Amino acid sequence: MSLRHQNRRQFLGTSSAGLLVGASLSVPSIARAEEFNIEAITAPRRLGSDDAPIKVVEYFSMTCSHCGAFHRETWPLIKENLVETGQVQFEMHPFPLDGLALRAHVMCRLLPNKGFFAMTEILLKEQKNWVTAPDPLKELIAYGRQAGISEEKFNAVMRNRPVLEAVVEMRQQAVDDWQISSTPSFVINRDKKISGGRTYDEFVAELSAFGI
Repeated sequence: MSLRHQNRRQFLGTSSAGLLVGASLSVPSIARAEEFNIEAITAPRRLGSDDAPIKVVEYFSMTCSHCGAFHRETWPLIKENLVETGQVQFEMHPFPLDGLALRAHVMCRLLPNKGFFAMTEILLKEQKNWVTAPDPLKELIAYGRQAGISEEKFNAVMRNRPVLEAVVEMRQQAVDDWQISSTPSFVINRDKKISGGRTYDEFVAELSAFGI
């Protein structure tokens, strides 16, 4: 999914249309920053050994169909054959393309590392079910409840402008650092950037220069 030409002001607009898939990101004006630890929410989410010789960072959007396909078809093999064997450490970095994706990213980041990966895997696997639902936020609340995130907590964090802005800033940092313009994109060992979904064999071929 290609990145829309949106500046930061558009991303932080107040239009309720930002809740819809395909609209500009919307950050509500109500803030209750004292309830949430922004440092913990924005901390890296990684799987695999810190000693792994290959570090992969994925920039993804929760509503991107290509990201969903990658995580349904390719990621399980990467996890089993490369991450769990100590060859690759894999980090997932938010790059929301719309307001709904932003809110899904924020919800997942309320969870610690293990819970984050479990919830992200579920949401990407079942992406079509909640993205196309009549009320996608209601669906997200239901998923969150399964992980122990109450509806009250969900609503509170979605009203928290500093938290939402912090995740948008993570997205902007990816643009500044690596000129990320589409999802999924991957940066390997802070050296090589690739864009677009890959089959497992194609992904391994991209890693071949780094010793896989």
